[in-house]
Amino acid sequence: MLIRETTTEDWPAIWPFFHEIVAAGDTYTYPVTLGEREGRDLWLQQPPHRSVVAVDDTGTVVGTAKMNANHLGNGSHIAGASYMVDPAHAGRGVGRALCTYSIDWARAAGFRAIQFNAVVETNVHAIKLYESLGFEILGTLPEGFRHPTEGFVGLHIMHLRL
Repeated sequence: MLIRETTTEDWPAIWPFFHEIVAAGDTYTYPVTLGEREGRDLWLQQPPHRSVVAVDDTGTVVGTAKMNANHLGNGSHIAGASYMVDPAHAGRGVGRALCTYSIDWARAAGFRAIQFNAVVETNVHAIKLYESLGFEILGTLPEGFRHPTEGFVGLHIMHLRL
């Protein structure tokens, strides 16, 4: 698997699974009706931030990540990141590779920590992955997320000191 910086030509490969994941409404706080242009504008980061794709041996985009400063000004030393793996390629280590890549990026860019602002507590696979890489749950916003089948569930704030 190759992880490389995203180009605008990658968006048509990202959009189908990005749209599927957002429309499901069970892991992201984005509006489930998010349009393609708005999704592209949210996801494709401009330097010094970064968006990347994971590409398999056939050249297929199997996942993507975005990395950025989590806060502005005097909080800009904390990174943030988000990940999406094409459900057709789940369970193959794509998410782990993207997360590891973002940790390395944040360290190299001089960030002191990575903070995830809103990890849905029912997203147990992501939480298990993040914890295996050293992230800790700092707190949970009770009923901070309206899950489409589970009702109101918590949103974890997760943190990794670099």
